[in-house]
Amino acid sequence: MKRLLAVIKVKGIQFIITTSFTLVTVLVMLFVGVMLYGKFAQTAEQNAYLHTQQILEQVKYNLDSYLNGMTQIFELVDDKIRRSKGLTADKLSEQLETIVETRRDIVSIAVFTRDGTLLATTPSKVLRKNTRLTEQSWFQMAIEDPTNLNFSLPHIQNLFKGEYTWVVSMSREVLLHGPDGEIPAVLLVDVNFKEIDELCQRVGLGKKGYVYIIDLVGNIVYHPQQQLIYAGLKNENRSLPLKHSYGSYVEETQGEARLITIKTIDQLGWKIIGVSYMDEIMTTKKEISRFIFWLLIFVIVIVLFVLHYLSAKISRPIKLLERSMEKVEQGDFSESEPIRGSHEVEQLSLRFHLMVAKVKELMHQIIREQEAKRKSELEVLQAQINPHFLYNTLNSVVRMVGNGKNEDVITTITSLSKLFRISLSRGKNIITVREELEHVRHYLIIQKMRYKQKFEYEIVVENEDEVLNCLTLKLLLQPIVENAIYHGIEHLADPGRIRIYAALIDGKVLLQVSDNGLGMSPEVLAQVKAGFYKSKEGSGVGIQNVQERIRLTFGEQYGLEIASEQEEGTVVRVWIPRQVAEERDRL
Repeated sequence: MKRLLAVIKVKGIQFIITTSFTLVTVLVMLFVGVMLYGKFAQTAEQNAYLHTQQILEQVKYNLDSYLNGMTQIFELVDDKIRRSKGLTADKLSEQLETIVETRRDIVSIAVFTRDGTLLATTPSKVLRKNTRLTEQSWFQMAIEDPTNLNFSLPHIQNLFKGEYTWVVSMSREVLLHGPDGEIPAVLLVDVNFKEIDELCQRVGLGKKGYVYIIDLVGNIVYHPQQQLIYAGLKNENRSLPLKHSYGSYVEETQGEARLITIKTIDQLGWKIIGVSYMDEIMTTKKEISRFIFWLLIFVIVIVLFVLHYLSAKISRPIKLLERSMEKVEQGDFSESEPIRGSHEVEQLSLRFHLMVAKVKELMHQIIREQEAKRKSELEVLQAQINPHFLYNTLNSVVRMVGNGKNEDVITTITSLSKLFRISLSRGKNIITVREELEHVRHYLIIQKMRYKQKFEYEIVVENEDEVLNCLTLKLLLQPIVENAIYHGIEHLADPGRIRIYAALIDGKVLLQVSDNGLGMSPEVLAQVKAGFYKSKEGSGVGIQNVQERIRLTFGEQYGLEIASEQEEGTVVRVWIPRQVAEERDRL
């Protein structure tokens, strides 16, 4: 029965390992797949946008080139007319006929007076009646703006008898040489719109996309479905293209998202608008998603087979390791044999046994340290509310009141209240150097009042902005200053001097207390450094207590340095790490 349970447990571990590894692999593959899909889809969409812009840029370039060529033809005709002696000159007629014959896209060249009378035409054609020539847009533009070359919208040429051709008219005022001087006239060059139509028809933007052209005011110059536009069966939203000269944007039309790309022909102000359908652009995204989906399925199947084999090999030694851990969990730290298996499991077993040994050692060390820390914290608590110190201070206050020294009374009580406020520090054991120096300053003020100005003191801080904001343990300096007063200065015949110095040195905070008191003999100094000397006076928080508190909190590399000579005085240096006030919560 036990063996059956063991087999079931091993199988269960194997299933857990396989499931865990599979889940992790699937999650990783899903994450990679999503990232790849997002990147590829974004790149495909950007490429589609760029491709559309490049196509429209090519259309713009072709139209610019074609219109520039037509402009040059018009200027050539204008120049020939200006240089000729008259419209009936044989040489001029021959030149104009040559131009028309060499350019199949030129339908006709004609010159009219300002009142609409036909002066000349090439090729020779008969003018139709009732054409209302002077009311046509190209004629009026030439009269209203005689200096600029004007292009009309595409229209049916209905001036001359014969076939009706879809043309774009170029017109401008010209000056003819006559017997009475120069005569203003209107030059008309009709260009077959078929050329522009073919340039635009060759453009493809997917299966459904297309290109159309509008003028400055939104009139359609070209549209592949122009007949439907004129019949009112199709409509284009031309409001946004009229607001922008260049760029791309997406619009919703009849439930379909379309990418609208705009380019402007600088010469005429016509706008080329490309219309692409987003569902065609998204086709690439769908193909990418389909590929990634099947790739994930394939990888997961392979991973399942591989993980099944690996989990069977790993699970058994892991189960043995689990039993060892259960023993440790129950408090049994007895030695056990290392587990044999794969290299990784053997290393894990070895590290586990080393860890158990280390844990045993650390447990004993923690017990010792916690006992020492609790003892030191108790001593600090006792020092915070020292009845002897409080009793002596209050007696001094009573004597001051009896002698009428009201200002000294106020100073003493104020310092006493601030001293205890900083000592309590809202229950915090870590305070700033600023607070610690303030605490010891109030302590010195009280002691100076008690000892009737028997000593002087000074507090010096280098780099105040940096040092004062550093963190320190509470009540580090008071026991040191207390020892300096009781053991060094109290028995001096001359006034004593206490100097407190704070600075940053080599990335560490130095707090130094020096006095010119009696000093210590080498034997006493050795006992103090070794922690054997116990003061019979003071707060009860001795030098050794300060040393232990520093090392328990900050580490063995920090603590006290003491130097003393008899009849010369004592110097105590406190070294703590540099930690700014913002790091208070980490301690």
